Amino acid sequence: MGAPESPLVLILPGLGGSGPDHWQTRWETLYPRHRRVVQRDWDHPDREAWLAALGAAIEAAGERVVLAAHSLGCALVAHAASGPFAASVRAALLVAPADVDSPVRTPAETRVFAPMPLGRLPFAATVVASETDPYVTFARAREFAAAWGAELVDAGPGGHLNAASRLGDWPTGRAIFEALIARSLPLVTGAPRL
Repeated sequence: MGAPESPLVLILPGLGGSGPDHWQTRWETLYPRHRRVVQRDWDHPDREAWLAALGAAIEAAGERVVLAAHSLGCALVAHAASGPFAASVRAALLVAPADVDSPVRTPAETRVFAPMPLGRLPFAATVVASETDPYVTFARAREFAAAWGAELVDAGPGGHLNAASRLGDWPTGRAIFEALIARSLPLVTGAPRL
């Protein structure tokens, strides 16, 4: 029996989308089974439209997927977790979750995703947070991870973990992502999640 095929990964950018130097875009280019969920309007998010686009992408996949979300994309995952297609999600990497509840930290356009859902996620998850992210305090990111039942990884003083952070292909993030996928394997094979 050969090694299992790599999972289909759906890339979920945040407000404004992810430009060419963002790790999400680089991963999408490097790995053939990574696909971006395209939103109609990246600059003026509509929660229901973004959820519908994610739901359509999951349905079109025809298999269980892994999510790789950044910033507002993390709030999208938190909202989708109580939806009907959550059962088709194997795991989620949640990088630099924007604090949509804080007008001090995030722009008004993100408020359509408030309040941030704080229920336990029904799939394996890892939150990667920076100590110097202008869009979320590390303490708040820790609260999100605890509420979601996610592993928390401290990325140090990395800013918003975006193109401005100069992460390139972000090999450290890739290692975290691969560990998450490996950790989610027992969930896929039917073992109950504690």
